[in-house]
Amino acid sequence: MDVILLQRIEKLGQMGEVVKVKPGFARNYLLPQKKALRATDANRARFEKQRAQLEAINLSRREEAQKISGKVEGLTVVIIRQAGETGHLYGSVSPRDVAAAATTGGVTIDRAQVLMDRPIKMLGLHPVRVALHPEVVVTITANVAKSEEEAEIQKKAGGFVPPTGEEQPSLDEVLAEADEAAGGDAEPAAAEPKAEAEAKPKKKAKADKEPKAEKEAKAEKPKADKPKGEKKAKGKKKAESDE
Repeated sequence: MDVILLQRIEKLGQMGEVVKVKPGFARNYLLPQKKALRATDANRARFEKQRAQLEAINLSRREEAQKISGKVEGLTVVIIRQAGETGHLYGSVSPRDVAAAATTGGVTIDRAQVLMDRPIKMLGLHPVRVALHPEVVVTITANVAKSEEEAEIQKKAGGFVPPTGEEQPSLDEVLAEADEAAGGDAEPAAAEPKAEAEAKPKKKAKADKEPKAEKEAKAEKPKADKPKGEKKAKGKKKAESDE
């Protein structure tokens, strides 16, 4: 089917061009959205008569779109969805969802302005093109996550972060482990003075034993060194004097 484009259509053509499209695309999208007219002789004449007015309207809308494009370009919208551990969504994110999230974020966008080749089916950060005007297209980011907290993590990480299977320790747990580690390192240092204290009494006890042994040796020495012959000689002399 041949149609006359009333505005620029991506991958089709510019305003005023006559292009051939599939009948279903024309009946379901172009004609109901008033983006094109059937390429009949009557419509051709009608378009030529209104061309100047249509071009003026198009120029005004383009300038308006360019003014707000700076605010919309780079916008990030958060979309909360349920998903499995691998990041696959239980469902999908459609242009309607992106438009609703952007409107909630303060930028009014119609779902027809969201240009998506296919629905989003994974968690993470996804660039999405938005046509503020047929000739003014910007890119926003759809941050699809299971919660607001995970959306913030994905934003900082630059994409979906798979679960590690281990729960991350809290700040209090980290501080407690640090204190415990510091206490464990201090125990050996405290044990050293204790060992020295135990060693000193042993040395003192050993020193006390030595004088005692010497004392006993001195006490036994006079008794052991007294000669037996001297006693006999004294007894013999006493006997002779008695005679």
